[in-house]
Amino acid sequence: MKEASPCYPKAFIPYGTWGGSWFPAWHTSPFAEVDIARFAAEAMPLILRKKKVQINQLDYMISGSTIPWLYKFWTSPYLSHCFGHRLPGYHLEQACATGLQAIVKAAAQVQSGSHHAVGILTFDKTSNSPAGVFPNQGTYRRTEVISDIWDNFGYDPSTGQSGFDQPSGQTSMIACAGRTARKFKLDFNEVAECAFHRYQQYWDAVDNGKLDNILFPLEVLDVRGQKMGLVDADFGIKRYKALGQFTSERQLDTCVSPGGQTHASDGMFTMLMTSEEKAKELSVDPGITIQLIGSSEYRTTAGFMPDAPGYAIKELLERTGLTMDDMVAVNNHNPFAVNDIVFSKMLDFDWHMMNATGCPMGYGHPQGPTLVRVTVEALERAVVVGGGYVLIFGCAAGDVGIAAIFKVTDSKGGR
Repeated sequence: MKEASPCYPKAFIPYGTWGGSWFPAWHTSPFAEVDIARFAAEAMPLILRKKKVQINQLDYMISGSTIPWLYKFWTSPYLSHCFGHRLPGYHLEQACATGLQAIVKAAAQVQSGSHHAVGILTFDKTSNSPAGVFPNQGTYRRTEVISDIWDNFGYDPSTGQSGFDQPSGQTSMIACAGRTARKFKLDFNEVAECAFHRYQQYWDAVDNGKLDNILFPLEVLDVRGQKMGLVDADFGIKRYKALGQFTSERQLDTCVSPGGQTHASDGMFTMLMTSEEKAKELSVDPGITIQLIGSSEYRTTAGFMPDAPGYAIKELLERTGLTMDDMVAVNNHNPFAVNDIVFSKMLDFDWHMMNATGCPMGYGHPQGPTLVRVTVEALERAVVVGGGYVLIFGCAAGDVGIAAIFKVTDSKGGR
């Protein structure tokens, strides 16, 4: 195996110290009715205790989400107050890239020597998301009112400023996918085949319990402490049984069908970043080490989001001296099956050989925690095959891509 040095050599991810909720589709679970930030904060110590980690072993916290929530002004210090261990920290967001950015920034925090055990908490709730009222004397309407989720999905102001016509829907996320599909001359049959394959991968993982060590059933209580329900699955996912179900679907834009795109959902995910000493102390298996090799971001042409991750990956591979052949696990956030085919063409990589246990296109996209779940699934996959390099990538809304490479080493004879 090629040797590539970690970008933050003092930062380690303790193996197994991670987990989260399932990602129920919007309005399919009790998550729709709760303060998801406080719920995530209260769930974090419960999940870590399952991995024999106590919340008071952490000394810093980085949180990430994209949708406004109650008391967001107070960010991470408020969230740590909710679980009863008062920590310093901060909050970040970068659309769909939020989760991966939180991991990268946590590594930098440890590398600086400022803290030795950073808790990462990501969450979002698309259900019942707020609307915002923005007084603005600089616009002809004087006051702007937007639905935080749906209006931002439907209109990217960067592409709007580039001459696209907002009322026609040409700045929506769906339009980004269709436009990029035309650029790369994609075949809808291949896109449909990819989408069908992704669902098969996901259901195989669920049916065989491959996700049970990272996704946990969480009970939701109301203010009186009475049960509102149990979230124990990615509710709302259709179980496609034949490729023909995809090829017969109406295309919403070029190569974009209902089954070939993700759906809004709710959920949370947590993991840790620590010093080497702390990682050995907290890890489920101290013989397994995990480090961040590097990360990259790229901004593509306005409105061509699906090709942005490909450019980020190319830059990252060139900088690290690695190739796609060095990767033992490749996982991504793919709002559209189009993204996977574009990546496959740009990197000359077989799209069958990625997302072994599923992907957000199938199980849903709550935004903040999505790329943390993607990362954890990939790291677990790397452990199963004996270690090696792991590639994670995804988009950040309309025209930005992000990518990161991790190295998993198993001292018990693995790579």
